[in-house]
Amino acid sequence: MSLGNRLFHARKKRGLSQEEVAEKLGVSRQTVSKWETDETLPDIRQAKKMALLYHLSLDELIAFDVDLQEIQETIDRTSQELEEKIDWTAAWGRKYPILLRYQEEVNAAGYAARLSLLIDELRREYGYSEMDAFLVLKDILAKVWQSRKT
Repeated sequence: MSLGNRLFHARKKRGLSQEEVAEKLGVSRQTVSKWETDETLPDIRQAKKMALLYHLSLDELIAFDVDLQEIQETIDRTSQELEEKIDWTAAWGRKYPILLRYQEEVNAAGYAARLSLLIDELRREYGYSEMDAFLVLKDILAKVWQSRKT
């Protein structure tokens, strides 16, 4: 994503107009527009002021990840009812085809039984609900995955 696009999304996230940003930075609205369309670049002093205005560090402003923000906002807006209608295996299977074919290759019931025991153990030992125990186990698996990738 370009710097201009990052500036645009950071401004929108704070609910500010180009006019408001321009006034606070002592520049014209057209200048802000040119920054956001990558016609020109703000100097370092202006970039630091923008970072403060947008409640971001300069590093965060430069590396602002709208995709991550959009994903988080989508998760926050998704109702339980809609979530239950989504076939997550099919959705992720488009990116990771193994999810669509492993059932033919793997003793899924055997692994499911062992994972179920781990969920039960988390519930017993920590008093977690079924959902919380599942989420904790999922998070532990994600951390194991991250540690094995390095």
